[in-house]
Amino acid sequence: MRQTVIIKGNNYGLSVFLDPEIPMDKLLEDITAKFRDSAKFFRGAKMAVTFEGRTLTPEETNQIVNTICENSEIDISCVIDTDKAREAFFRRTLEEEAEEEGDGKPVGSGQFYKGTLRSGQVLEAEGNIVILGDVNPGARIVAKGNIIVLGTLRGTAIAGLGGKKHAIVVALEMEPIQIRIGDVTARTGGHHVFEGGAQIAYLDFGKIYIEPLCKEVIDEVSFR
Repeated sequence: MRQTVIIKGNNYGLSVFLDPEIPMDKLLEDITAKFRDSAKFFRGAKMAVTFEGRTLTPEETNQIVNTICENSEIDISCVIDTDKAREAFFRRTLEEEAEEEGDGKPVGSGQFYKGTLRSGQVLEAEGNIVILGDVNPGARIVAKGNIIVLGTLRGTAIAGLGGKKHAIVVALEMEPIQIRIGDVTARTGGHHVFEGGAQIAYLDFGKIYIEPLCKEVIDEVSFR
């Protein structure tokens, strides 16, 4: 019988090979079974995951991440894109920074949150933060570092709190009510900025730009 889900280790964590032909609902069933059977091998493990063999939409990626987390004790730190430029970008964005505040307190260490942020909820982070889920209208994320949403961003994202101009906001689907980076605010009214694909918001010459996450944009965005 052909295996539709194959798990292998790599330098960052796990590579999950997915059958490109079977329907998505059947694939999710097979992922559930595979990770339940393998749960004892990954108990409490924190790792990055790469999906290969199948082209996934942001919604499908989110479904698969949630399925893995619900059927194992794996703490998924991030999903690494097989595109080399985007892979390097995410690793660079999520790595711990060496910055210190004036009182010597380190900032920039990564924080991860799994689940949907609903209206009225506020999530705060001293450094970078990754959301494994959606951010609904009325919810708010505040971080001194970068914000990455592995889902749909429909609420408010405040990155670079305290004036960090080189912070970024990334989402698989970008529909925010408001984004603030450093001291600059942009409002989009909760509408799609671009249809489909991961997008990045960054500050340049005092203005926030939101663009599709591609190699050209990655090369242009400045990190400090």
